[in-house]
Amino acid sequence: MKRFFLSVFYHVDESHLVYNMMSLLWKGIQLETSMGSTEFASMVVALLGLSQGITLLLAKSLLVFFDYGRPYYSEYAVGFSGLLFAMKVVLNSHSENFTNVHGLIVPARYAAWAELILIQMFVPRVSFLGHLGGILAGILYLKLKGSYSGLNPLTTIIRELTGLLRWPVRFIRSTFRLRRRRILGRGTVGGGERRSLSGTWRCQACTYDNSDWLSNCEMCGTSRSSESGGFLRQVSPRSRDLSLEELRRRRVERFG
Repeated sequence: MKRFFLSVFYHVDESHLVYNMMSLLWKGIQLETSMGSTEFASMVVALLGLSQGITLLLAKSLLVFFDYGRPYYSEYAVGFSGLLFAMKVVLNSHSENFTNVHGLIVPARYAAWAELILIQMFVPRVSFLGHLGGILAGILYLKLKGSYSGLNPLTTIIRELTGLLRWPVRFIRSTFRLRRRRILGRGTVGGGERRSLSGTWRCQACTYDNSDWLSNCEMCGTSRSSESGGFLRQVSPRSRDLSLEELRRRRVERFG
């Protein structure tokens, strides 16, 4: 059981690992972009189980029917190549284009079969059953996906798991999130005089916020008076003599 699940993550050496990860990067970017992260993760999990299971069945069949057990059943293959072959089948399943497989131009949908044969011919110590199991797993995955019209159960499970994993992160962000300071304007349009800040009153004529200690507006000279708890607006003779342009100039000088 340990070899069944973990053998795909072991590699012979650094070059084996680098080659497989580069191939995974190229295929994974295209597949994840087209189907989404959750669907891509569920596909990888399904292909992992299918490719390993098919490879084991093929090795067992050779042992039972042909008594050919040592190279395939007594020993086991390592590496991510089986899943990469399965992903290649899924990626090129609906392609009508041609592709270059180690110098050989073939239809894209048959690229995995051509690469299986070429690698077996020119690369020593490769697992033929592992690669073949990956191709058959990709074909079986497409068949099952095409025949099942509902939502993939693996996709639902992975979506729930990712939601649970993200919950602590969202909780921490909501707890320690800093609120952005709002910048409010000092003036109002069309409203009466009212208190805008603690200890200040707003002039109706020029909308300047004055201290409660002042009875006249520091900007335009409009006087402040109260009646029945509210604020009345009275304009002093000084402010009546000021033109609109003069008021504007004084406000510009005041606010810099």
